Amino acid sequence: MNPESLDMTVLGHRLRAERRRRGLTLADLAAASGVSRSMLSEVERGSRVPTVLILDRIATGLGTSIARLLRDEQAARTVLLRRAEQDVAWDASGWERRVLSPVLPGVEFEFMRTTIGARVDAGVFQPHAPGSREYLAVEAGTLRLSLDGEDVELGQGDSIFYAGDCQHGFANDAAEPCVFYLAMDLVGGTAHADAR
Repeated sequence: MNPESLDMTVLGHRLRAERRRRGLTLADLAAASGVSRSMLSEVERGSRVPTVLILDRIATGLGTSIARLLRDEQAARTVLLRRAEQDVAWDASGWERRVLSPVLPGVEFEFMRTTIGARVDAGVFQPHAPGSREYLAVEAGTLRLSLDGEDVELGQGDSIFYAGDCQHGFANDAAEPCVFYLAMDLVGGTAHADAR
């Protein structure tokens, strides 16, 4: 996360509210997310800046998206997000995730634009609830997508659909940046989180 553009206190309050709304203790969320109880506590207190990968693991453990942890719900029929209003999750290793979709009541969907720098591995993200879906399209550069450890090479203009309930990793082995769009349709939401 980019600590300069993110209010850690607000993030901590949102995280705590989502955890409590789902009836989870810190220990429950630690078990569901694979993130230590102490790290979760520090993030909730606003004293620790999580990486994008850690924040994604927390969101996955809650059965939700990073977008829901960064922004309040908007109930309007039309929601315009100007570029300056879009949340950006930035990782010090050299990549960023720009959230292009609003957070809507009862909807667990996230549309994002990700830029991965040259020769950067963004890491492996945990499986979402069974039935979740992800759609990815490469705008520029090349991407090595791993799905449960099996690599798929994607180039400019390529697109792919895959079940979101697998481990998925994103890496750019090339000498130029890679830009791709990803749409996540998460299934389960609260029910998924409560079942853990």
